[in-house]
Amino acid sequence: MSGNLFLLDETLQWLRLARADLASAELLLTSQTLTNSLFHSQQAIEKALKAFLVWHQQPFPKTHNLAVLREQCSRIDPELAARLDPAVILTRHAVAFRYPGEPELPNLEEAHSALAVARASVQAVLEKLPSEIGARLEQTEA
Repeated sequence: MSGNLFLLDETLQWLRLARADLASAELLLTSQTLTNSLFHSQQAIEKALKAFLVWHQQPFPKTHNLAVLREQCSRIDPELAARLDPAVILTRHAVAFRYPGEPELPNLEEAHSALAVARASVQAVLEKLPSEIGARLEQTEA
């Protein structure tokens, strides 16, 4: 596998966190805790994008903005960036509903849609990384 062990380890750490956020989003969705489910859907995408950037040795800003991260990924792989277009709208869930006073609470359909986008986005990132990373990820989660 190209890259050193540090890169592999750090990439896997980001991907494990992304997978944990997907699991959290799903669990929170089934318990009807929609605002937290949306937050974890956004976080899963953010962490998967950061894993991709780590693998490609690209420093990234400390941001929750999926459009910024997607743009940075587009410089490496325009096809991946195109697959991430639906994810950008979830940026707002990094902070929306996290504090009192949000005008409109999400509905169940929105939370289901966000989770589907998060799953597809994480999968798209995995498909753009070497297959050995996905295999390692599966081994550590088994």
